[in-house]
Amino acid sequence: MKIVVIGGTGLIGNQIVNQLQNSGHEVIAASPNNGVNTLTGEGLKEVLQGAQVVVDVSNSPSFEDAPVMNFFKTSNENLLPMAKAAGVQHHIALSVVGTQKLQASGYFRAKQVQEDLIKASGIPYTLVHATQFFEFAGSIVQMSMTDGKVILPAANIQPIASKDVATFMAKVALEKPANQILEIGGPEKYDMAIWIRQYLQATHKNDEVISDVQAPYSGALLTADTLVPEAAVFLGETHYTDWVAITKNQR
Repeated sequence: MKIVVIGGTGLIGNQIVNQLQNSGHEVIAASPNNGVNTLTGEGLKEVLQGAQVVVDVSNSPSFEDAPVMNFFKTSNENLLPMAKAAGVQHHIALSVVGTQKLQASGYFRAKQVQEDLIKASGIPYTLVHATQFFEFAGSIVQMSMTDGKVILPAANIQPIASKDVATFMAKVALEKPANQILEIGGPEKYDMAIWIRQYLQATHKNDEVISDVQAPYSGALLTADTLVPEAAVFLGETHYTDWVAITKNQR
C-alpha cells in the first residue's frame, strides 16, 4: 500500500514514516524539503499518484492568526481535491484535543477550518485529536513567561509522548476510516503547573510557576478539562517521569 505522509520529515511524521516502512509499505515523506509543498501545491499531484492513504501531520510555521489560517485553509484547499482526484481512500489528519472548545484562539480556529474542509471533501477520513506532546513543555514555558514568571492556566493536562502519537497514527493508517474524531492522550492527568514544574526540575531551571484561572492558553481561556480527552480511544504507555529521565540522559 502506498501511504503519503504530509509533514513526513517533522517530529511526528518522521516516526510515522519509519514505523510504516518497517511494516513493509511504500511510504513517502512529503514536505517542502522533499519538493512537496501543500501551501503552493508544488509536487502534490505527482506524490499523490497511486496513493491509497494520506496522513497529514503538517503544521504552520507561524502561529500568528492570519498566517496560521492561511496555512491550514490554503494547504487543505490544495491537498484535498488532488487527493480525491488521485483516488485516495483514507485521509487522516492530526489535530488537538479541545479544538472545538478553543475557538477564541486563532490557531484553533484554523485547525477547525482544516477539520471542516476534510469532513466536506468527500474522502473517507479519520481525525485524531491528541493532547499536548511531552516535547512541548519547553514551548509552553516560553509562551507563558511573563516578567520572569511562568503563568499557566489553572487547568488539567494529559500529555503524551510523540512516539506514542506516531504509533497510534501508523496503526490508524492501516485501518478503515472512522469518519469521526478519535481522541488520544497520555497515561496520566496532571494540573498543568505540576507537569511544568516537573519539566523545569528535570531541566535544572528554577522559574516560578503560577496558576491563574484567567491565564490564556494560545489566546483562549480554559476550563478545568478543556485539554483532556472526554472519551480517549488510546492512552500512551510512556510516563512523563520515565521519558524525561531518558531524555535528560541523552543530552
